[in-house]
Amino acid sequence: MEVLAVMPARGGSKGVVRKNVRSLAGKPLITHAIEFCRSAEVVCRVIVSTDDAEIAAVAEQHGAEVMWRPAEISGDEARSEDAVLHVLGELRECEQYVPDIVLLVQCTSPLTLPADIDGTVQALFSENADCALAVTPFHGFLWRADRDTGAVGINHDGSVRLRRQETEPQFLETGAVYAMRIEGFLEARHRFFGRIALYVMPAERCLEIDEVHDLVVAEVLVREQQRQMRAHELPRPLEGLVLDFDGVLTDNRVIVNDAGGESVICSRSDGWALGRLTELGFPILVLSTEENPVVQVRCGKLGIPCIQGSDNKLADLKRWAEEEAVDLSKIAYVGNDVNDLPCLQSVGCGIVVSDAHPDVHTAAKIVLEKNGGQGAVRELVDMIVKRLKEG
Repeated sequence: MEVLAVMPARGGSKGVVRKNVRSLAGKPLITHAIEFCRSAEVVCRVIVSTDDAEIAAVAEQHGAEVMWRPAEISGDEARSEDAVLHVLGELRECEQYVPDIVLLVQCTSPLTLPADIDGTVQALFSENADCALAVTPFHGFLWRADRDTGAVGINHDGSVRLRRQETEPQFLETGAVYAMRIEGFLEARHRFFGRIALYVMPAERCLEIDEVHDLVVAEVLVREQQRQMRAHELPRPLEGLVLDFDGVLTDNRVIVNDAGGESVICSRSDGWALGRLTELGFPILVLSTEENPVVQVRCGKLGIPCIQGSDNKLADLKRWAEEEAVDLSKIAYVGNDVNDLPCLQSVGCGIVVSDAHPDVHTAAKIVLEKNGGQGAVRELVDMIVKRLKEG
């Protein structure tokens, strides 16, 4: 089954200027939608329909294809359906490509997850529907202003205030995802036709960026969602933690005095956090390529064993795991540079600090928000302690 995701993204947004490339949680808004589409199980291709060079460049950089939208369907009055129809027409003419299902995905819903894409398509099939949309439960009381009679209830009788559990279930369109069978969509030329199915999204994942203040709210919610998702990448159970030293427990700088002695900068917050784990009897190892007295001194103060001067970190990691009787798949390893790659790729969860070398970011299951030596280890330990408490 071919499922095509189309993402309309004009450059001329009015409510929030340059909305689609405004920064949200450290990256352009549109990239959040591209990433959840590419991670969805059902999606085969992701195409961004745009008239804007910057949006096109960002989209391609993050793995989406780009279809240039003509001026006649790029104005303020243009419908999202027009962009989807244009993409389908171009694909049919140039590639003889016709998907089974086309998705209209809005890049203004940054809390959407891959499961919501898959769930919308599943709702379409499970209900044998022609199209489907993502919704969320709605319990509000709507009113309209009437010139003659004053305010009038829309979805309720103003004289009878029912409790929530007594009201008929209602749903609010989230604006995040729409799924359409291709034949019906091409005939109707609109996203709603035939039998319509609903996919119910949790309310906490429903937010549309329409105004500037929505970006402020989204920043908080997206970062919290990212923290929760990172924690789920940790092995269950997690039975060991291995840390590189330079660039993880330090900020990767060294202070050299005139006698050749070296000093490093560490975070007391990181040290306090590791103390919490050692008190729980949790196995921890510091594994460093460098051989420097400061490594031994710092680890001694923290009460953590260390191996320094390692010329084969993976071999030393495996030896330690065997001594601790812990399988590599149940270990988390934290690194920051290319010499950490073998270890990152061999354990259950490879983790890098925010300022790690770009080449190791792709090998990590978790990229921490904090930099090395500046609270990254504290950030991770907080996740681990929470996971340990959950069991």
